[in-house]
Formats: sequence, C-alpha cells, structure tokens
Amino acid sequence: ESIQQYVGEFRELAKRPRSFLTQILNLACIVFSALMLWKGLMVATRSESPVVVVLSGSMEPGFHRGDILFLTLYDDPPLLPGDVVVFQIEGRDIPIVHRTMNVHEDNKGVYNALTKGDNNQVDDRGLYAHRQLFIGKKEIMGRAQAFLPYVGMITIWLNDYPWLKYILIGSMGFFVIIGRE
Repeated sequence: ESIQQYVGEFRELAKRPRSFLTQILNLACIVFSALMLWKGLMVATRSESPVVVVLSGSMEPGFHRGDILFLTLYDDPPLLPGDVVVFQIEGRDIPIVHRTMNVHEDNKGVYNALTKGDNNQVDDRGLYAHRQLFIGKKEIMGRAQAFLPYVGMITIWLNDYPWLKYILIGSMGFFVIIGRE
C-alpha cells in the first residue's frame, strides 16, 4: 500500500509540472549547497577531509569512538610531538587518528613522524606500509584542532546497522508526505 501511495504522489506531481520542477530544483539547491560548504571547508582548512569521525577506541581517553574531529593542514606551526593527526596509508581505505610521538625534520623542511594511539601498547610501524618506519606529509590528511564528543556515533550506527538507513529514509519520506497534507 505504501508503494502505491508513493506512486500516486509522483503521478500527482507529474500532473503539475511546475510544482514538480520546483521540488526538484529545491532538492538540487540543498545538495549543491552542502557540496559548496564542504568544498569551502576544504579550501579554508587546506585538508582533503576537514571533518572526520573517530572509528575506534585507540585514542581513548583523549578521543572516544564517535567523536567528530575538525582538521587543518597548515604548515605553520610545524608538526610537533603530541599533535593528533589523521593519516592514510596507501592501500588502506580507512584513515587513522593517532598522536605523533616523534617528528624529524631535515634541513629542507621535509618531516617524518612516528605515531601511536594513546590506548595502544606499541607504535604504528605495524600499520604503515611494508618497510615504512615513519609517515610523511603525503600520508597526513590533517591535524586535529577541535572535536565534538560522540556526535559521529550516528555515522557509525548507520554503517554498522544498514537497516537503520532504511528506517531513517522511510521516516523522512513519511514526514514529507504527512507535511504536504
């Protein structure tokens, strides 16, 4: 019955092309506004990914699973031991949030860093690429500047429990239909 209701709603909109076009354009404006905001954040922070969610407990007690981190990738001030960075190793899909233990900079300004999760017993050399002892600028996505505790749990739940996505989308559709009546 609910699918027939959606089809009926669509047919009613199709009978009024101006209303249908207005709704499509409103949706496009929302999507493009979100994309422009994201691109603006990327330019302002110089980070490919200015906002990330902590996915594991390796940084506890400093950061917990579900915390949202805000990143920047400025060269000044230079990277220091103790800075929390997000880095991605080539061949791995998921970025890692860990703290720098050691930072080595050569006379050309090129630096290498050794990282470790606050809640881990050993450093991250086991996570790096084969025979890689440090990470460099090309692996670092950004340095944590601020965080919102636990707000990212929604993202984790939606990835861990796909059925929640369907409930969320269905309820949004329900409220759109109810709101129009």
